[in-house]
Amino acid sequence: MTTHHEPTSRPPHQVLDGTDIARVVTRIAHEIVERAKGAEDVVLLGIHTRGVHLARRLHGRLAQITGREIPLGTLDITMYRDDLRLKPARALEHTEIPPGGVDGKLVILVDDVLFSGRTIRAALDALNDIGRPRAVQLAVLVDRGHRELPIRADYVGKNLPTSLREAVQVRLSDSDGVDAVLVGDRDFAARSSQALAPQPSEPHLPE
Repeated sequence: MTTHHEPTSRPPHQVLDGTDIARVVTRIAHEIVERAKGAEDVVLLGIHTRGVHLARRLHGRLAQITGREIPLGTLDITMYRDDLRLKPARALEHTEIPPGGVDGKLVILVDDVLFSGRTIRAALDALNDIGRPRAVQLAVLVDRGHRELPIRADYVGKNLPTSLREAVQVRLSDSDGVDAVLVGDRDFAARSSQALAPQPSEPHLPE
């Protein structure tokens, strides 16, 4: 008789620590300055929630590199998501556009994880209602693949090949008390409260 065993769930393991994340943010800031020719017309827009934290860190690094204050704002995409009717109601976040606006500017959207691309599509729709940038770029901490839309990041901290059964968890000290990126099986959360269970501020898992 052949016995079939379900595959053992893999607990989350750390792929980036605080030092890695700081190094990534610094590298992306330098890449932005190089590609944007000094970042003179750059506007950073962080996508809630962890994209906002990352955008603020990028803002600080860019100020150190350029000696100038790069306009910084936040973007709430809640009402633009295509899964709005399929999931529980979400609290609206605050969209904040810098005083100079986005018209004619190079807008860099900042998020933590790039997955299917649907979060970024929603962000582009939200941005379209705000103004008309001359160009839009995307900076992400992690690109985990599995795109469902023709969207790619211009600045990537780490390309992280994953399977669809895996979950990528980004923790940032601003909201979670620690900087780390973890990868583990999605169903492990149901079996261990010590793994991918929601924290007090639940990590954003972009779709």
